This record gives sequence, C-alpha cells and structure tokens, in this order.
Amino acid sequence: MTIDPKIIDLLHRRGITTDEEIEEFLSDKPKETYDPFLLPDMEEGVDLLLSYCDSGDRICIYGDYDADGVTSTVILTEVLSQLTDNIIQYIPSRFDEGYGLNKAAIDTIKKAGAKLIVTVDCGSVSVDEAAYAREQGLDIMITDHHRIEDKRADGILINPARPDSEYPFPYLAGCGVAFKLAQAVTDAAGLPKRKLTETLDLVAIGTIGDIVPLVSENRMLVKYGLRAINTSRREALRVLIEKTGLKPGNVSCENVSFVLVPHINAAGRMKSAALALKLFLAKDRDKIKEYADELIKCNYERKRLQNEVYERACDEVEQEEKDTDFIFAYLSNAHEGVTGIAAGKLKEKYHVPSVIVTENGDGLLKGTGRSPEGIDLYSLLKNEEKWFVTFGGHAAACGFIMKEEGLAEVRADLSERASEIRKESPELFSYEPEPDIRLEPEEVRTGFVSQLELLEPCGRQNERPLIAIHGVPDRISRMGPEGKYMRFTIGKGQGACTCLVFRDVDKIGDMVCAACEHRNSISVIGVMSNHEWNGDLTVQMVVEAVK
Repeated sequence: MTIDPKIIDLLHRRGITTDEEIEEFLSDKPKETYDPFLLPDMEEGVDLLLSYCDSGDRICIYGDYDADGVTSTVILTEVLSQLTDNIIQYIPSRFDEGYGLNKAAIDTIKKAGAKLIVTVDCGSVSVDEAAYAREQGLDIMITDHHRIEDKRADGILINPARPDSEYPFPYLAGCGVAFKLAQAVTDAAGLPKRKLTETLDLVAIGTIGDIVPLVSENRMLVKYGLRAINTSRREALRVLIEKTGLKPGNVSCENVSFVLVPHINAAGRMKSAALALKLFLAKDRDKIKEYADELIKCNYERKRLQNEVYERACDEVEQEEKDTDFIFAYLSNAHEGVTGIAAGKLKEKYHVPSVIVTENGDGLLKGTGRSPEGIDLYSLLKNEEKWFVTFGGHAAACGFIMKEEGLAEVRADLSERASEIRKESPELFSYEPEPDIRLEPEEVRTGFVSQLELLEPCGRQNERPLIAIHGVPDRISRMGPEGKYMRFTIGKGQGACTCLVFRDVDKIGDMVCAACEHRNSISVIGVMSNHEWNGDLTVQMVVEAVK
C-alpha cells in the first residue's frame, strides 16, 4: 500500500522519520519491546517469586481500585497460578483505606496466612508501610509505575520510572509492569507462553485506562491487546462487551476507553473494586453474568453522581473562582468515588488545573485533581506537601489527603503558582485546536480515512489527528435527546462529509447557521472516521472547532 504523503508528513512531525520507524509504527505486527530483565530489581524479584511458588507459601497480590490495578492483579494471578495454587488478592477500599499500601491491610493479609506481598500499580513511596510489613515477618516486593521524587520503599522495587532505572521505556502502566514481571517469570520458569499472551487483552484495557503515553512499547502492547480483546476466549470480557452494547470482534481503542474502562472503574468508585476482580477471576458463567450486571448498575449510578458533583463544582467556580488559574473546589459532602472524573470535566471546561476536595473526617480533606497537558500537577502539589498526610500521582492526575487547616494557604499558593505559569506559557491555558492535516474537498475520501486508521491505537502523545476541511455548511439538523447535539454537511457528492457536534454546540451552531444562511465558507476541525450504514461507506467528522 502506498501511504498518502499527508500521513507520512504527519508521522515525520511526530518524530517518526526513518523508513524503519514508519514501517514499525504502521505494522500490524510491531516488535518494539524490551527485555524485562532490564527493569530494576527484576532478577531478584523473579527469584523471590519462584522460591515462594516452590515452597507453597501463600502469596498475596496487592492491587489498586482502578482498571489498571484490577487488570494488573488478574495478570499476575493468572500467570503465577501455573506455578502455585496458594495465591490470594487484596485491593483496598477507595473509601475506607485510600490508595496504596496501608498497615491495617497488612495485618489482614498476615491473618490470611500470606508470607509474601507483591504490589501491583502501587507501593513505590510506601516507605513506612513496607517497613511495617517486614516488622510483621512478611516479605514484600513492589511493582509500580508511578513517579518517585524523594524517598522510596526499601527492598525489591520494580518500577521503570525509578530515577536509577535503565529500562529504555519509562512510561509503562502498572499492568505493563505486571506483564513484564509475568514475562520474566514465564521465561525463567520455562512456562508455555500461551498463558502470558492470553493476558494481553487485560494489558490493553489497563494501559488505555491509565492514560499513559500510547507510544513505543505501550502502543505495541495495546495493538496486540486489542487483537486479543477481539478474539478473546475470556468469558468475562465477552459478557461485558455484549452487556455494554459493543460489537464483539470490533472493539476499538475508543470503545475500551469510553465503555469498558468506565464500567471496570465504576466498581471501585461506587462499591468495591473486588467486584471487577471477581468478574475476571470467575469461571462460572452465571456468576460472570451476575457480576457484569452489577458493574452496569454501578456505572449507571456513577454517571448520575458524577453529573451532580460536576454541576455543583461548576456553580462554585462561577460564584467564587471565575478568574482563577487553578480551580480548587471544596465540596463538603461530594461522593469521592466520582470527584476525580468531575475534576477532569472541570479541567476540560475551563482548561486550568482542577482539584476537588471533600471532607474525610478528623479534620482532614480528601482531594483529587486533573491537569491540562503541559502543566505538571504533581510538581505543583508537591510544593504543598507539608499539609499532606498522603500524596501521589503524576503530571496529569494526583490524589491526596490533607489537613483541613491548610485549605486557604494551599488554594492561594496554587493559584499564584499557576498564574506564574500562565504568564510564561499562556498557550497552556487555552484550547485552540490546530489541524494536523488540511484537506481540500476533493481529498475527502473513505480511502484516505482508512489510511488514517493505520495510526491506531491512538491516545496520549499519539492523538487521533485533527483534520480541517473548508466549505459552506448545509443540511443542518439537531439530533440526540431534546435536540442536544447537531449535524450538518460540508461538501457535495463523493467529497461530502457529515459533521457531528457534541461540544460547544450553541457556539458552534450559531457560526454554522450563519455561514449556511449567508453561503459563507468555514473551516471545520475535528476527528474523521468512516461510517457504514446499510452497506454504504461515508466520511464523518466529530467536530472540535469551527473557524
């Protein structure tokens, strides 16, 4: 296939320049992967795990309550189960325990008879908790991917983000690290690789769900993982796909991101992540259906509460913080299972770093935040660490528990520092989408859009390209519940493109209607895809902006 020059030019601008790099990027069978033993402490970790598998002593896999943590837990359980049947799992409660290791959980795990704790997707900075586990006579081994700024837990710590790591790719998700550990165990123990490759569906879900950069090894894992999802023999995943209305065998990266991941996350947000864990570990089909139905209910309730918290936060911003460069919304009794999503929606609406805090009892507040690309939320919050009881995260998302007495000072400090960033880099605080590719009307063809699909899977640092088309809008109509959304066309005949508007509908609608009335041309910027209906293939665009 001859790739369109516009797509080659886009790859060049994204740093993929040589013929070999382009071939690897577009390949259906990419090979960009690295030796798991390049990860720090991997050899020691594998030796420790194999010794426990040989002795038959109980191992506890300790995860996190999001999709990355759940999938990481299942991946390691499935691979190690080939070597021992003495494995238990523990995922802390978002509400009662919070993120990461905690001493009460360690006590519970000890009472359950475990001798080794293996963390996945957490634990790098759990200095006191790791020491406490050893005081209780337990071995502990940490696998994680989160940033380590200062102190780190002692002992075996497999994390590509360690400052001293020599692993070529530092951006693996937690499930990616768990997979590399499982890969190393498979190699060292001489296990058949079939069981390892069967976990790639979970690797894709966790990697997409944690919004890590979708480049290099992550993109390779997701590419194979999507194929595994669409050919999976995993009953739990098949049932979940069907019950969420997706088309089996045709699940995309976008489907995983906006449908499967939210349902898995909803368990930990509304009830307990153990529900999602049970779904993937269950063997009985009736039980699988029961757990999947519970996830559907959890996600429905999650959406209802999320919208409620978001509206309350918007009201506070409009009343008190309209001009701030850092939103720090205090909602005394907001459901903490949805505050992170609501903070993300605030970030998208106002395009500033956004944090929501709610009461946690005993004079403490629990907070979670999200930040636009280019503004390092972790570094901003790190400066307030004197007020934090717990704190963790990365540049785009963070969580913490803080002393309530520091609320005013933290809010003022963050606003001031964000204002300084705006003075230096005002472009970080606005969303003015610029097209990656401009098309003339005659270039709007299903064949070109099919070539764009070669860039998938897309995600962070490999975003779906924004396309600009120019012309007079026509055939304007409203769609969706109560005419909430909008549809129009640009171009005619084979060059026609159906444009769908889901954001800023009133603003974009006014511009489109005025252009249609006066027969003026406009530039429409958005994401293109092919749409099949009744056997006909047409081009459509989800509009991001109109100029």
